[in-house]
Amino acid sequence: MTSFTIPFHEYQFETTRSSGAGGQHVNKTESAVILRWNLSQSEAFSDEQKYKLHFKLKSYMNQMGEVLIRSQESRSQKQNKDMCIEKLIYILKNALKEPKKRIKTKPTRSSQRKRVEEKKHRSEIKAGRKRLG
Repeated sequence: MTSFTIPFHEYQFETTRSSGAGGQHVNKTESAVILRWNLSQSEAFSDEQKYKLHFKLKSYMNQMGEVLIRSQESRSQKQNKDMCIEKLIYILKNALKEPKKRIKTKPTRSSQRKRVEEKKHRSEIKAGRKRLG
């Protein structure tokens, strides 16, 4: 797995009011945080990695190529900011993970035999439904 460090100056934070229940606190404070991070302008990844990330993170991106992540779980703006960064790192690590190579295996003799027997049994059941004459 590749390790990476995104410079803090690449992050752009925007605060908004949280949605949902919370009464007066929700109405008065901007505790929800939106993290904007531009993949194409990032210094943290090679061109090959950027291409791979761009393909895998389409659902998180807007038209300008920015990855958008929103957090409003906490009442604290700082905690929501930290959660956004954690989410981004988690998403990036999963997107860069190499899938395991599949090792082809032959079916066992018993599984082949069972398959053929099941096919014969099904055939007999269906043949028994036919009208004679």
